[in-house]
Amino acid sequence: MRGNLADDRHLLAVLSPFVTASSAASPAASPAALCGLLAEEDRLRVYAAVVLGASGLTEIESATGLPARTVAAAVARLQQGGLLGLAGGALRADVEVFKDSVRAHAAAPPPAEPMDPDRQRDQILRTFVVDGRLTHLPAAHGKRQVVLEHIAASFEPGIRYPEREVNAVLRAWHDDYAALRRYLVDSDLLSRADGTYWRTGGPVAV
Repeated sequence: MRGNLADDRHLLAVLSPFVTASSAASPAASPAALCGLLAEEDRLRVYAAVVLGASGLTEIESATGLPARTVAAAVARLQQGGLLGLAGGALRADVEVFKDSVRAHAAAPPPAEPMDPDRQRDQILRTFVVDGRLTHLPAAHGKRQVVLEHIAASFEPGIRYPEREVNAVLRAWHDDYAALRRYLVDSDLLSRADGTYWRTGGPVAV
């Protein structure tokens, strides 16, 4: 809906001090600031009326039952805060401002826990282990050994594992569990005899 000509002129008069100031790009308002804008009941009612289709001051007055002076003040404040704008002489609610605010002010994720207390080893592991899965084994022997030692830590020292349990553990790391098992044995991180495996290498937590 559109207001009448007099209503449009009144609307432009109310908003003209803020239109120029808001035309330049400005940082997204914080979620707290947006909540503050809508915490006052009159402004909330005015904003809701525009969201529901009121496009001029007269229509907002009719929808909210608020006096003209209160509506004009609320519209000016909401426009200044970025919640209302003008499009073709009609008021519109800018609902995207809420998404922009959340994106701009979202808390940074906490730093990931290190996979290894040694910084260099941790960097190697982060390159080849993503979301708990081995992407591929490094070609360089030293880096490959770091990754294999990390995987070998999945097995408790002193415990003998049947091959099916070894396969189940290694499948969680990579689909080619058979190749991974061979690498662990060849690197002296696992030993095997009579269909059972046990850990024989790699660092042990104390």
